[in-house]
Amino acid sequence: MNKKTFYLVFTLSFSILLLFTISNFSFGWGDPEIVNKINSAFESIEGWLLKIATPAAAVAVGSGIFMKKFSFGDEEKIRTGKKIIKGSLFSYAFILAIDLILSAIQSLIG
Repeated sequence: MNKKTFYLVFTLSFSILLLFTISNFSFGWGDPEIVNKINSAFESIEGWLLKIATPAAAVAVGSGIFMKKFSFGDEEKIRTGKKIIKGSLFSYAFILAIDLILSAIQSLIG
């Protein structure tokens, strides 16, 4: 083995060893502060959305029921009321399913 090959192998080995050593020490201490702030912001937004979604779904279902009850036989208002009820229940179920999926992913990651 000549000197150039030896220095090349030694330099590459040292560089790889140094890269793995520095990356473990510099990035192994936890998340940066900005990542923690973003995560907490998304968690608070998710909490607010869940708090707002329940009363909003209740109001939408209530208005759909009242629209059906006070339609006085008008088929268009009955169909509209049914669409409002179905849409609001579907939207609320979708929001709850998203929360469930995100919680499952978060428990798998952390």
